[in-house]
Amino acid sequence: MTQTLQFGLDTFGDITARNGEPVPHGQVLRDVVAEGVLADRVGLDFFGVGEHHREDFSVSSPEIVLAAIAARTERIRLGSAVTVLSSDDPVRVYQRFSTLQGISNGRAEVILGRGSFTESFPLFGYALDQYETLFEEKLDLFARLLAGGPVTWQGTTRAPLENQSVYPTPETPPTTWIGVGGSPNSVVRAVHHDLPLMLAIIGGDPQRFRPYVDLYHRACAQLGRTVRPIGVHSPGYVGETDAGAREEFFADYKRMRDRIGAERGWPPMTRQEFDREADHGSLYLGGPETVARKIAATVRGLGLGRFQLKYSAGPLPHERSMRSIELYGTKVAPLVREMLA
Repeated sequence: MTQTLQFGLDTFGDITARNGEPVPHGQVLRDVVAEGVLADRVGLDFFGVGEHHREDFSVSSPEIVLAAIAARTERIRLGSAVTVLSSDDPVRVYQRFSTLQGISNGRAEVILGRGSFTESFPLFGYALDQYETLFEEKLDLFARLLAGGPVTWQGTTRAPLENQSVYPTPETPPTTWIGVGGSPNSVVRAVHHDLPLMLAIIGGDPQRFRPYVDLYHRACAQLGRTVRPIGVHSPGYVGETDAGAREEFFADYKRMRDRIGAERGWPPMTRQEFDREADHGSLYLGGPETVARKIAATVRGLGLGRFQLKYSAGPLPHERSMRSIELYGTKVAPLVREMLA
């Protein structure tokens, strides 16, 4: 496990703040590129950029941002976190990530999911009552595209394909994961399509996802599939000290959490709830050793091949994110590897 464990970072391009004012979308995008370049420089394995269609996030086209990072890096793998396949066209998604695969010399990845926000559905003309059907059918088509060669496919959510070739043709297809937020059906779906699993654990004890890991292994055995890596995406922040990290992170994390919570009927987050998540939940927060111990426990308990830290948090300043990335790559990752050795 210690030889294959990968460390990643995720961002949604959250709109940050400077001197109490929101930073323009364009500057946030340039900052995300700088963050991806730094992630490569400090030795991390993966940098993920999420897709959203909201005022509070700057990235609606992850592939373009990732291509900009690819041009300035040589080693780090680059992917989405996640691509909302349900409201996109699988052929175009495949073409865009195949293009990124060529530009990056084989470093492209795509995490396919239904997304936790629904703004893309009305924006692109899709009905929410087709939520399940859209993802199921489009994932089936995407999996066929990954297999290579001309594709024949028919469904109810887009025009059929008859012996259709799709270009560009990558030397190897982009690595593709299925993002899972807590649905057993999604776990089995990943196994059915022979794709690795990325668990989005954004609250509560991460060990509560062990049944999903066990289900994945059982389904692999029953369907005769190869066991693929399992990854986890969770929020966090690395500071110089435990107390310093909490003070630097709390206010911005609360603003982001309360804004989204107000849309979903959640009460405002208290400091007690925040501290509880940091102490016992899925918020990987603190100095390097504290964060490393928590990641090591999650990796060990769930049998992970990758851990992706969602380091951005609403208005959290770019400069703090850069320092957190540096500590994650230079301090946390080596410590976790030592703990698991």
